[in-house]
Amino acid sequence: MMQAIFQKQQKNLEYFFAGLNFEECEQFVDRVVQCKGIVFLTGVGKSGFIGQKIAATLLSTGTKAAFLSPIDALHGDLGMVSSAALLLILSKSGETDELLELLPFVRSKGAGVLSITSNPASRLARSTDLHVTLPCVSELCPFDLAPTTSTEVQLLFGDALSIAVMEKKEFRLEEYAKNHPGGQIGRRMTTQVRDLMLHEERTPTCLPSAMLGEVLAEFTEKRCGCLIVTDEKKHLQGIFTDGDLRRAIQERGEKIFHTKIGDLMTKAPKSIPQSARAREAIELMEESHNHPITVLPVVDQKREVVGVIKLHDLIQANL
Repeated sequence: MMQAIFQKQQKNLEYFFAGLNFEECEQFVDRVVQCKGIVFLTGVGKSGFIGQKIAATLLSTGTKAAFLSPIDALHGDLGMVSSAALLLILSKSGETDELLELLPFVRSKGAGVLSITSNPASRLARSTDLHVTLPCVSELCPFDLAPTTSTEVQLLFGDALSIAVMEKKEFRLEEYAKNHPGGQIGRRMTTQVRDLMLHEERTPTCLPSAMLGEVLAEFTEKRCGCLIVTDEKKHLQGIFTDGDLRRAIQERGEKIFHTKIGDLMTKAPKSIPQSARAREAIELMEESHNHPITVLPVVDQKREVVGVIKLHDLIQANL
């Protein structure tokens, strides 16, 4: 049964995408971008719930937005609407009385009015500044009554609208982070490498001229799985990992303990600034598919080594 329902919804959505007028959509995006005031979403019933979600998404991605109940609007909440505002009305039929009654009062405030319906011939479509038709061949409901497909295409349009507006406004990651300080999104956006790295005193370091046997204790005691190789001024020269140690023993045997680290290390290894976001460290580690990276040297503005960050600690931080 579920498979058949999903297949029906897939066909409904194919109909939606095939019939969508992208020129209308682009004009809609431009009007939202140009709005200098608050973008209000309104709707009745299930469309109202979708309007609340779209308003929340717009707000979190850099657009001042709020949901306006059509009933509450007629009983005082119209006071929030200014001439700089824009009202986006969601309705499948475009014939909902509560929404049509709201129109003249919003216009009297000087605000712009846009509509999103599945009926281009509706009174709402004909009465607003701009209209987008969301093609809906039928509801998923067997009686073609319960709002299912119609609300799904409203949500699809609202999400696409939010991201298009976000991109046109060139909304930056730093601004997004400020709007999401809590939860996993907040951690991913705000946690920096310096917050999770092992600092210099806990980082195993050595000079390229050091013999492996001389620094083996440093290598094992600090349990980082690596040695960070620097010059006398702490500039990064290379890295020697436990994987390098295993391969060197297989290839050279015991004589490696009398070999300079500079001859065993990986030169010019990847590193990351301490001011970078922790998620950037994860992305950098994941770039190397053939040779997985589990540790990264951390450098400051002068490219001097100030610590090391481990994949284990990034995972523990739920990033």
